[in-house]
Amino acid sequence: QVQLVESGGRSVQVGGSLTLSCTAPALDFVYYYCLGWFRQAPGKEREGLATIESDGDRTYADYMKGRITISRDGARNTLWLQMNGLKPEDTATYHCAAEPGYSGSPCDFRNLGGFRLKGQGTQVTVSS
Repeated sequence: QVQLVESGGRSVQVGGSLTLSCTAPALDFVYYYCLGWFRQAPGKEREGLATIESDGDRTYADYMKGRITISRDGARNTLWLQMNGLKPEDTATYHCAAEPGYSGSPCDFRNLGGFRLKGQGTQVTVSS
């Protein structure tokens, strides 16, 4: 079974920075149509954050734009999410997701819920 494994989540202070990573030993990210990150906090709906398409195009949620950067390292088969200026409302479990091929939906953070592969997540806690 293909697995996505996230890491890098931890407790940080307000204003701090984190870089999350996502790896998939059984996949080759370079050939995937779309990769992305979403988060979910207890009692709240899933929030799409960012996507990166196979050709490098990126989308970002407006509520995170300017504070996050999504990137992909083909050589290390790793997806990254760099986050800056963290706020208490950023506290959530962060998940990566992957869509192997084009299925009719654009590679966009709003479509992450329908991606076929999702990881178990890594916890980010922001405290003041």
